[in-house]
Amino acid sequence: MKSSKFVEELKGKSVEELNKELVTAKKELFNLRFQNATNQLANTARIKEVRKNIARIQTVITQKARA
Repeated sequence: MKSSKFVEELKGKSVEELNKELVTAKKELFNLRFQNATNQLANTARIKEVRKNIARIQTVITQKARA
């Protein structure tokens, strides 16, 4: 998914929904790190993608808090 579309979807969500999505993304990142540590992860680029998505979610939450 393109990042601009992802950000537009995030901007349309409420803060509660964003917080739920943030928790889900952090759980996914934990699982990916665990798989990487046990050499079970095939696509290591997914870790970077999830980290950037977490940052995008946090950015939108901050923007909504300031508005």
